[in-house]
Formats: sequence, C-alpha cells, structure tokens
Amino acid sequence: MVAGQSARPIIERLTVRNYRLLKDVTFDQLTPLTVLFGPNGSGKSTVFDVFAFLHEAFTTNLRRAWDRRNRINEIRTRGASGPIEFELKYREDRKSRLVTYKLAIDEERGLPVVVQEVLQWTTAPGQGRPRDILSFSRGSGSVYDETSGTRAEESLDSPDLLAVSTLGQLSRHPRVAALRRFISGWYLSYISADSTRSLPEAGPQERLSATGDNLPNVVQYLQEQHPDRLVEIFKTLGERVPSLERVESEPLPDGRLLLRLKDQPFEEPILAKFVSDGTLKLLAYLTVLYDPDPAAIVGIEEPENQLHPRLLYALAEEARSAATRSQLLVTTHSPFFADALRPKELWALYRDENGFTRNVRASDLPKVVSMVEAGALLGSLWMEGYFDLADPLVRAGLPR
Repeated sequence: MVAGQSARPIIERLTVRNYRLLKDVTFDQLTPLTVLFGPNGSGKSTVFDVFAFLHEAFTTNLRRAWDRRNRINEIRTRGASGPIEFELKYREDRKSRLVTYKLAIDEERGLPVVVQEVLQWTTAPGQGRPRDILSFSRGSGSVYDETSGTRAEESLDSPDLLAVSTLGQLSRHPRVAALRRFISGWYLSYISADSTRSLPEAGPQERLSATGDNLPNVVQYLQEQHPDRLVEIFKTLGERVPSLERVESEPLPDGRLLLRLKDQPFEEPILAKFVSDGTLKLLAYLTVLYDPDPAAIVGIEEPENQLHPRLLYALAEEARSAATRSQLLVTTHSPFFADALRPKELWALYRDENGFTRNVRASDLPKVVSMVEAGALLGSLWMEGYFDLADPLVRAGLPR
C-alpha cells in the first residue's frame, strides 16, 4: 500500500439524536478504521446515511437532502419529539485544535428549519475552552472574525440554509470554510457490480462515483496520470484473482469507454460485462483504497457482497492500510472481514427492547478482549456467541 500522510482530518466523536433508529447514539474515540458490525436492521445503514445526509446537505442543499428522505415523518425517530441533532468533533490533524460542529433541524410547514447551528473550536491545542466561531438559529446569527477578534452579525436568505455551507464560501472565514470543505469532500460508496459494467463517455475521471458506474474512466485516469498506482492495483488484484493479467480502458468510435480484462490463459481481453461480479467489485474497491488523492472520509457499505469469503480478511487489511491516508467507515455482516480487525476498530450494533439502536465497541467487552489476547479472531468470536449481543438468532440481537 502507498505511504501514509501525516496531516489529515479525523473525526473523534459523533453523536446523533432522533434520526430514525438512532434515538441517542454516540461513537467516541473513533479510530482511523471504524467498522460497524451487526444483524440486519440493527442500524448500520442508518449510521452510514447520517454521513450521506450531511454530505448531501452541504453539496446540494438541506431541503433536497430532507425531501429525499421523505421529510420529518420518516426522518425523526418514531415516537420522538424535538429536532434531529448531530454533533461532530474532529481535528484537522492529530496536533490541531478540537473542532465541534452542532446541527439541529426541525420542520415547519413541510420545510426544514435550522434551529441551531454552532461551530466551536478550542482556544488552545488539546482540550482547551471552546469558542463559538459561528452560532446561528433560523437564518440569523453571528460569526467570529479571527483576524480582528470581533464578532459580526449575519443573516441568511432562508431558515433552511446552512450557515457553514453558505458563509464557508467566503475566504474571510477560514475555519468555517475548512469545515465546509471537509464535509463536502466525503466519499460514500454504494458500489454495484452491474454499474461497473456500464459504458460511460470516454474521458479520465479522478474518483470513482458512488455506484462505480465510471470505473472505466477511473482506470483511464490512472493509466494516464498514475500508472504506478495502477500497477499496485493490478498486483493486488492479481494476488486475489490469480488468472487476471491486466485491466484496460479502450475508447470506442462512438465516444464511449469500454473496460476490458485480460485473463492469462487467453490472448484477447474480455469485456467487463462477461467478468464475474466479484472481480469487478474488488477492482472497484481497490481503486477507492488506492486513490492517489483520497477523500478525508471514505465510507464503504457491505464490501462482502459478491466477494469470496476468503478474500475479505485481506480486503480488511487493505482498508486498514488505506486508513493511514483517510478515515474509513465500513459496514459489514461478515465475520471473515471482522476476523482481520482489532477490538478498538469494531463496533457491534443491536436494537434495544424499544427498537432503538445501541452500540458497543468490541474493546469494551472484557470477555472478547481476553479471548483476542489469547489469539482468537473477532469474527469467530461473534459467530461463537462471545459478544453476548447483536446475534440475530438469540433474543433478536438483544444482550443476554
């Protein structure tokens, strides 16, 4: 894997309230690789969607992200009242000051309303006293000018606008702009094998789309701009699929781009549409993990789909290597993927008696930690019932 980067943002803590199954959930002391593990319906995809919601709200607008999820009746936790709340704590790098972003959203007359939006940072490195850089409610608030040390009152055009997204476009608010760039730059993957078989218009593209439908374009980009990185991808892919010799993008006369893969036993490459789902998905994941300029946050949902179970341990190790350059969030059901993880990297999710998501880190389960120290693997321990929770066949996943 490529060399790591020392300076990169990392989320340390995430709190979510009243968002679907997440009535009140906190993930604290997050690691560079964070994996959510649990039965179907435990809330893994809901946590993933929190990142998707915030990313869409910043890159499109809040109203569109709200409407796509059928507004407050489908977003707010069943039986709950009050706004949907998010609190994000992160650092630009491990030595920088702690930044806290709080966002609370309610709905009035069918439209989202930002009832609270606060951006804070500690006034000294470490855990110093926080200072409000930005504080808004319903379209009005104030922003602190770091250069002059003064606070200016500001008004937005509408109460459904995010102040960080709006004011973060101005160079005179560098801290606000940094948060806007951070969230807008997240990459969340929902790769589909069918999408990777598409024939897009020719032209290099730097990053894989959420579904993977521009995989030929990314291969073309790597061929032209980062051939050494493509060699690394081929080498890793060849170790997992030994018969595969190379992958190439070929422009067609009609302007589309064709992906072809060369099998060692045959003289001519074959079309991507005839290649196995698992091979294409593995190629797509490797282009994400070996991205020359990766996003600060990378999300991958259920990478085990269509992949042989014996490939998942190595894929988890590739994810950990990539986590030296990006913070990775992965959801999985696979004990084979979990086998490669460390206790601090794995969070087990389950539903309590009221139907709400609860979470526990594997490193907080003494019996699990003791077994890992004795040489056991996390996925095997989960299959053998050592977690005492999140087992869909025992008490519907509830703790014993």
